[in-house]
Amino acid sequence: MDISGLKYVIFDWDNTLAESRSTLVLVINQVLKEYHLPDWEQVKSLRDPKLSFRDNFPRIFGEDKAKEAYERYAAIYPNVVASHIKTFPYVQEVLDYFNKKNIPILIMSNKDRRLLELELPMLFDKKLFSRIVCGHEALRDKPYPEQVYYTLQGLLAKEEITPRNVWVVGDSPMDSAAAQAANAQAIRIGHSIWGDEEQDRKNIIYFDDFASFYKSLKNN
Repeated sequence: MDISGLKYVIFDWDNTLAESRSTLVLVINQVLKEYHLPDWEQVKSLRDPKLSFRDNFPRIFGEDKAKEAYERYAAIYPNVVASHIKTFPYVQEVLDYFNKKNIPILIMSNKDRRLLELELPMLFDKKLFSRIVCGHEALRDKPYPEQVYYTLQGLLAKEEITPRNVWVVGDSPMDSAAAQAANAQAIRIGHSIWGDEEQDRKNIIYFDDFASFYKSLKNN
């Protein structure tokens, strides 16, 4: 993990910096019940792995009810999240490491900004992050490179991005695909909450958890 040329490190939010799956499952199950649909474990097979959680609502609730169902989800979420959200061991140590090295830390998530900004101060000092980009703000969200370009807008031009100077750290194939499409270094921590895994693992750096990622960084 050579950081000598590293200019920016971009982190995913859900299941990377924040353990928010517990909240997600609890809330979506409540919404599914209100719409008289099966629980999440049964309906999640309907999702398109190339779409964000929010953008999969039409596939689960139908085009005519998707917007209404999502707004119901977004309304319930704030009432539940504080009791369930947490971070992972050694996440704070990793963030502090980059901060001490004066390497800007950015967040790039497909999540609704309303929900991410609600969660963020529950876990971290917002001053740690130089920029936060959320879903539907770029032309296209992950797994497409446009979200990476948008996150780095005004910092690095597209043609300046290399695996040496930009790292994208996440838990899912969507994160890795966006990184590789933008010519950044994809770093995977743990496993996707959806169980998706990429077919081509070439040039992706894998760590079991943040403890092993931190151990590798400390050698610099």
